[in-house]
Amino acid sequence: MEEPGRWRQMRTAPRDGSRILVTIRPSEQGAGAVDLVYWSKGDQYGGEAWRSSDSAPGAIIEYAEPELKCWMPLPAANDEQLALPTAWEGEDEEELDGSGI
Repeated sequence: MEEPGRWRQMRTAPRDGSRILVTIRPSEQGAGAVDLVYWSKGDQYGGEAWRSSDSAPGAIIEYAEPELKCWMPLPAANDEQLALPTAWEGEDEEELDGSGI
């Protein structure tokens, strides 16, 4: 994956099982946040969906497509930057990738 550090539209997210960062939309459960997820093709624990990397058999955390606002590749390891990026706070996905300009 190229050019980490830039949020992208979810329709372009890789569905090959690789781990990516996503912005979860704010909801009645809480404010928007960033999570580490991967696309699961489905197995005995659930169907095709975005799963949190914190998931484990019997405790699967899945996100429906509308719950996720945008994605970004994992940044390269950098000792000076160990924190996750802040969640994208734009109003509309059209603003991503400069498409709202």
